[in-house]
Amino acid sequence: MSENIVDINERIIQNFIKRNRPPVEIRDKLDLGYTYDKSTIELFEVRPAWSNPNEFMNMAYAKIKYVKTQKIWKLYWMRASGKWQLYEPFAESSNLAELLSVIDEDSHGCFKG
Repeated sequence: MSENIVDINERIIQNFIKRNRPPVEIRDKLDLGYTYDKSTIELFEVRPAWSNPNEFMNMAYAKIKYVKTQKIWKLYWMRASGKWQLYEPFAESSNLAELLSVIDEDSHGCFKG
């Protein structure tokens, strides 16, 4: 029965990825993916490894963590140093879709370059 349960947050993430994926004809060179474990979402690009084009690597660009005690999602971006940093000025929301919209907008060039 548990396989029939729909996680609304995962559905929101899937729709975000579906809307933002590149055209089918270039997905072997660039695609999008995610991981989700009920409290942490990581969004990443999927690209061929530079040293071996037959291998693919995931390059994370956004992380969203759920803080259960505060009932909010927190948005992070990956710095050039490889460390996650809280995204300012809009770092928190109780609405996951709102944070995904912030990533879509990317007004500071932190997620899409």
